[in-house]
Amino acid sequence: MKKIIKLALVLFLISAIVAGVLGVVNELTKDRIEQIKEKKTREAYAEVLKAETYDDAKYKGKDTQVQMVSVAKDKDGNAIGYVVETVVTGSQGSITVIVGVDNDLKCTGISITDSSETSGLGAVASSPSDKGVAFRANFVGQGKDLDLTKNGGEIDQLTGATITSTAVVTAVRSAITACESLG
Repeated sequence: MKKIIKLALVLFLISAIVAGVLGVVNELTKDRIEQIKEKKTREAYAEVLKAETYDDAKYKGKDTQVQMVSVAKDKDGNAIGYVVETVVTGSQGSITVIVGVDNDLKCTGISITDSSETSGLGAVASSPSDKGVAFRANFVGQGKDLDLTKNGGEIDQLTGATITSTAVVTAVRSAITACESLG
């Protein structure tokens, strides 16, 4: 019995030390991680719809996939479109998709800033590979009626990644519908 108690105490002590170290590392790196995340988001905004400023549009719709809508403005303060942050469910978890939408409610581009999709399959959607770039380029100029080619639309799905492809289509559709509700 003494041996079990001793082992339990040693395990508890090791666990407490590891937890403490992880807590300290988290505290030391959280600001830097937040800065990197903000930079990545700013770059994604500029990638999908280049603008001088992005102002909060106060989206009050009921689509829970829409996380944030920003009005993109040129240097004169004129609205040139919207940038919408969406989070959809893919095959392996959440996918964060930034969608640019012009004033005609057409997609100007997409950027996938966070994804836990399978490497070589769904992860291709966010990769800089030719397949990833081509997949994302499919969305430019599309309206809210966009769909995958297998459903009669014009978006070529990623081979072996139907769920991811469908999720991204859903994200873009949600973004355009959210912008439509603001206009």
